[in-house]
Amino acid sequence: MNIYDDAHKLARSLKESEEYKDYAEKSNKVFKDKKNKEMVLDFKKKALEFQIKQASEDKIDAGEEEEIKKLQDILMLNPDIKDFFISETKFSQIVADVYKIIEDAINIKEE
Repeated sequence: MNIYDDAHKLARSLKESEEYKDYAEKSNKVFKDKKNKEMVLDFKKKALEFQIKQASEDKIDAGEEEEIKKLQDILMLNPDIKDFFISETKFSQIVADVYKIIEDAINIKEE
């Protein structure tokens, strides 16, 4: 078996996982509602901009972090959006764990 076959097998396993199925279901539900979709995408855009600013070590206004937190708190009051974020986090953790396993396996250590 070659590496590409293994990668496709891993992708199928991820797609068949309960976490992915739950994430896909919750995602479809949230994004079917135009207002929910708009709110989630706006929040993600602002959160990403904030993370980029943090990573680039730009000066961060104290109010910026508070604004992101308030937006998140407001969104979490919506049960569909809350379920979506929880499901997204669970599936993202699995993907991150798989990436870490691969990274650890191919890490070349200088001795």
